[in-house]
Amino acid sequence: MDPQHSPADAARAIPDPPARGLDGLANRRLDVGNLPRFALASAEWHEGQPLPTRSTVDGDGSPPPLSWNEVPGDPRSFALVCEDPDAPGSSPFVHWLVYSIGGHVRALEANLSHFREGSNGRGEHGFRPAGPPHGGGPHRYYFQLFALDVDVSLPAGVQRDNLLEALAGHVTAWAELVGTYARD
Repeated sequence: MDPQHSPADAARAIPDPPARGLDGLANRRLDVGNLPRFALASAEWHEGQPLPTRSTVDGDGSPPPLSWNEVPGDPRSFALVCEDPDAPGSSPFVHWLVYSIGGHVRALEANLSHFREGSNGRGEHGFRPAGPPHGGGPHRYYFQLFALDVDVSLPAGVQRDNLLEALAGHVTAWAELVGTYARD
């Protein structure tokens, strides 16, 4: 990378993917654009910057820690959807679904045993680390957290469309944190 350009500059330089990619993101499908927003953060990267190597196929593949606070209202629960709209295919690639996160929780860290995880885009349970094709340029990873007015009681391993169906009409506020990753 050119030393005169920051990682955020690189993220902004990523061309927009085809409309199907961004339009297929969970936040667009749930039509939450007019709802209140809150901040989602990670101690390991900032908005538009590369994900930590450990959260990629080039590292140990563990999910990044996430935290949030100052959530509007009094949510009953939260659900997290992480997607890559730059992946080939007819919809964004699902990297992580986490739900049944209690309304009092303000962080996702190493121990996820109190929450349920759904199936990622490979049909596996849990987090799928970032792994864009070598030389294919950077991909964006949208971590979208939804505050809900209900407890989601779906079983572990649910598919994205089933989770979004359960969330529809129950999102009260939302947050988003976007990371990038490229492989030479």
